Amino acid sequence: MSYPEHLAYPAARYHGATGVVNAVFRPADTPPDISSPGATTHYLATGGEFGLYKVDLGPRSAGAKTHFHKAMSESFYILSGELELYNGESWVTGRAGDFLYVPPGGLHAFKNVTDEPMSMLMLFSPGAPREEYFERVAEMSRRGGEELKQFRVRHDSYFVEDFEAGAE
Repeated sequence: MSYPEHLAYPAARYHGATGVVNAVFRPADTPPDISSPGATTHYLATGGEFGLYKVDLGPRSAGAKTHFHKAMSESFYILSGELELYNGESWVTGRAGDFLYVPPGGLHAFKNVTDEPMSMLMLFSPGAPREEYFERVAEMSRRGGEELKQFRVRHDSYFVEDFEAGAE
């Protein structure tokens, strides 16, 4: 396979000559950072270049309704089980090893409609402070209305239902 010569690596962000010790290891048995009745979330890599999260959804978990992001892409990699993924046109069933990439502006949604749990990796690029969103979204959803809409927008989450005619 040949590679286009015009493609280049990004500019260097580390300018030292010998390298530094700065790797972060997270053992597999680290408890989740968030636990709720239907899901757990592990913060694997946060902020910076990307945000990587391991999400385990219980059976019949609602997931997220149709939305898009203006500042970041979102990707889903299914580790186990099945997940219904909306790709902006139709719902597809993701199974272990399947991957969905959603560029900025791309409509997407997800839900577990099975009677079995599932596990996935969610990747946001570039990284953003998604942790507050994950930690407070249930509370803000209970509040609803304009407060929920503003919370979502502050976290670069534009839900179709917030902008439909007649929506609060």
